[in-house]
Amino acid sequence: MRHGILGPGGIGGLLGAVLANAGGDVTVIVRPGTEASYPRELSLESPFGSFRAPVSVVEKAEQPLDVLWLAVKATQLGTWLDSIHGDLPVDVVVPLLNGIDHVEQLRKRFGKERVVPATIAVESERTAPGRIVQRSPFVRLHVASSGQNRLTPVMEIFRRFGFETRFVDNESTLLWSKLVFLAPIALSTTAGRCTIGEVLRDPSRAARLEKCLREACNVASVSGAEVEADATLAKIKALPPAMRSSMEKDLTNGNVLELDAIAGPIVRGAKTHGIAADATSELASEVRELSVELLRRVDP
Repeated sequence: MRHGILGPGGIGGLLGAVLANAGGDVTVIVRPGTEASYPRELSLESPFGSFRAPVSVVEKAEQPLDVLWLAVKATQLGTWLDSIHGDLPVDVVVPLLNGIDHVEQLRKRFGKERVVPATIAVESERTAPGRIVQRSPFVRLHVASSGQNRLTPVMEIFRRFGFETRFVDNESTLLWSKLVFLAPIALSTTAGRCTIGEVLRDPSRAARLEKCLREACNVASVSGAEVEADATLAKIKALPPAMRSSMEKDLTNGNVLELDAIAGPIVRGAKTHGIAADATSELASEVRELSVELLRRVDP
């Protein structure tokens, strides 16, 4: 199959490497001006195996694709989509972005039937162009059942490599299950500038994380999703203590934060449905203030 990877960072690079190593025709779509220097292979270090796999590299996708994987930051989606030719034939578009709102945006561009939402849970990092390190002992890739007929062979490739894979019937459950897990972790670790282990060992931080989680689950439930707060909390408590969220890493590196994509659906949904979201709002405000303060230091 012909795969396009839009955003070859920690997530896109991981997927691209596994697919290329399995014999897939993988094209990595990179930022303008970087094609010439980008390596023609992806290097992966993973608990499931380490290898190098050949890929093609382009700045603008113009050749037909069976699957286009979108693994960019939510804040960068519009800019990255300029790298896709307007009439590019694509069978399936699989967005792996954080949040909820991007699905409708993509369906307006590519059509409802072609966009198959998905979520991924993993700690994976691009340490250099083309070099990917998977740090977590797990990868959980869940895909909407609307793509089952077209994506089953691909999911089998990931399963054989070591991913936990699953098709999910309810799209709201699929997307909100990721968000109610991610938001408390991202907001708590970033507000505290610490690891998830440090959050959980601090009673006040741990209590606020749990409150944020339950607020997110309340909004998810009234939005049509089936989520379980206690089960999600148990998964968070089982995370490797040294795990850092991508939002906390972005803050440390001075990158734009996905704050609206991660906290926004919870805060806006709570307001719409008259549900309390005090902990989420407080954490989001603290993260926003940290981001502004960091920008002041960089550009006084």
